[in-house]
Amino acid sequence: MPQQSGTAQRSFSPSAEPAPAPALFQSFIQGGFECSTHKRKSGLRLDIIASSEHDQFALEDYRQLQGFGIRTVRDGVRWYRIETQAGQYDWSSWLPMLQAAQTAGTQVVWDLLHYGWPDDVDIWQPSFVDRFARFADAAARLVREHSDAVPFYAPVNEISFLAWAGGDARYLNPFAAKRSYELKVQLARASLAAMHAIRAVDGRARFVHCDPIINIAAYPSRPEQAKIAEGHSQAQFQGWDMLSGRLLPELGGSLDLLDIVGVNFYHNNQWFHKGRTIKIGSPSYRPLRQMLADTYARYRRPLLVAETGIEDERRPAWFAYVADEVAAARASGVPMEGICLYPVLNHFGWDDDRPCHNGLLEHHREGDGRRVYQPLGDEIMRQRAAHPEWH
Repeated sequence: MPQQSGTAQRSFSPSAEPAPAPALFQSFIQGGFECSTHKRKSGLRLDIIASSEHDQFALEDYRQLQGFGIRTVRDGVRWYRIETQAGQYDWSSWLPMLQAAQTAGTQVVWDLLHYGWPDDVDIWQPSFVDRFARFADAAARLVREHSDAVPFYAPVNEISFLAWAGGDARYLNPFAAKRSYELKVQLARASLAAMHAIRAVDGRARFVHCDPIINIAAYPSRPEQAKIAEGHSQAQFQGWDMLSGRLLPELGGSLDLLDIVGVNFYHNNQWFHKGRTIKIGSPSYRPLRQMLADTYARYRRPLLVAETGIEDERRPAWFAYVADEVAAARASGVPMEGICLYPVLNHFGWDDDRPCHNGLLEHHREGDGRRVYQPLGDEIMRQRAAHPEWH
């Protein structure tokens, strides 16, 4: 049975003073390009950057987002395409994107492992950690050659979610069962090794560690399940706890390496134990501002809503809810550094290639850019006007 990371820590006391003005990123409102490269059970590898044609139009995409004040983005480095043979790096899939960001003046948080790895890598072996660290070292050297700016990386995306999906639910590669904690430890070890390698190249490097924040509650009619539900909720912190050194300190984690905590939050991040999604307005629903305060109380690190979004016509209302909750958290002293609309560009679904209408930018191109989902664009501009400090 995986060990828990401790009991709930909900001790943050709202401050009479709001958090200091955000200063980490070029823009508070950000955009994330879906960059998954995992494999389906059929063996087919996904490459969302390619299928959305973002790799072909990165410069145009970055420039178009700047029209909405979005000058910071999350984007992906596709390891499986770069290192098809151990130790040999072909940067042709990434270098044009790196140069496009430079040309546009867009700041990028680069995901180094977003669910996918080279075909010849066995993620369960110690060699996985060493090879990923060498790849991170090589990537950092390329960034340093092409930019003088402080680099930002997300070493391993969603350690806890990938560990569950790939180590227990058999939903993502490596399609294992009852190995989620083992996979979580391996991913944390790889992330730590990668950060040490990157900082040896550039000591200024900053790291964003993204994972979902969740709330699992017992049905009111089943109060005897409350402790079980809370235990499952607490497991969300294990990845960050490993990186921070409060869990399995022998891995070498530290608060300095945890650096920036990226919380991912969607409409289905709260549910009843073995039951349905908890809806906003339910007595069991925890406002996002409280969940942000809880996370800050645990780590006292800068926070970023690293992913949030929804499909179809609910996009503007959902973004407004998240923005309002983030503003409330900041007003109480929680140092929120940004909100990343994720994905910012529509893409095709993981499971069935269906068009997912969840972005600001549509897949369809018009002239020099893409079609815009204007209701969401209008809401972004409204939030910028309402919060001038969100530069």
